[in-house]
Amino acid sequence: MKNNKHRLLMLMLPVFMLFSLPVMAQQGISAVTVTSNPDGSQDYSMTLQALFIMSALSLIPAFIMMMTSFTRIIVVLSILRQAIGLQQAPSNQILIGVSLFLSMFIMTPVFEEVNERALQPYLNEAMTSRQALEEAAEPMRAFMLSQTRVKDLETFVRIAGDEGKYDEPADVPLTILIPSFITSELKTAFQIGFMLFIPFLIIDLVVASILMAMGMMMLSPMIVSLPFKLMLFVLVDGWNLIFGTLATSFGMGV
Repeated sequence: MKNNKHRLLMLMLPVFMLFSLPVMAQQGISAVTVTSNPDGSQDYSMTLQALFIMSALSLIPAFIMMMTSFTRIIVVLSILRQAIGLQQAPSNQILIGVSLFLSMFIMTPVFEEVNERALQPYLNEAMTSRQALEEAAEPMRAFMLSQTRVKDLETFVRIAGDEGKYDEPADVPLTILIPSFITSELKTAFQIGFMLFIPFLIIDLVVASILMAMGMMMLSPMIVSLPFKLMLFVLVDGWNLIFGTLATSFGMGV
């Protein structure tokens, strides 16, 4: 149990630091301490707080990708680009940017709860840093549990050798919950991607059949079908449908 608490604290470190970094910057934390020696020389050492911040910054990208809605969104958008037949448009930078800001939109209620339950009490010195991290873990745990399939959770519990150890999913530690959540996200993303592929695949088949019947064997069906797929996507307001579907798949607006 003690080891699980330590793991939980380490995994929730990026969440806590994501909200506390602006406050730390305002307080003017010095990154380097200068110590004068009797002989007139000086020694330079990095403060523990600065080292703590730098370590947290290196973990924030992994937190954003693996513990939020980012994974599902970026996979769906990548599959959509391939289904349409576009190789470089939208570019990877645009897809990542769209996925990042859409993830921020979807995760806003969770982040606000983390801020209310953990960050603000900690800044007001109403709780210790350990208590704040434990409180910050609960909204993230609730979000991931709501998106995780029981089958995936049971699989990783079995792999960890903890079968029969937990009475309910809420008792599962984050070290098991996070890989289960990622597995469920990938499965959901591929299911949505499959549904996106169907209409574009039908257009490709129709165009290929027409070109075959006309004897135009040397003309690539992809070149001919691409304008029709783009026109279909625009006419049905595809981006609105995709973003709306992704948001509602996480329970927003329900």
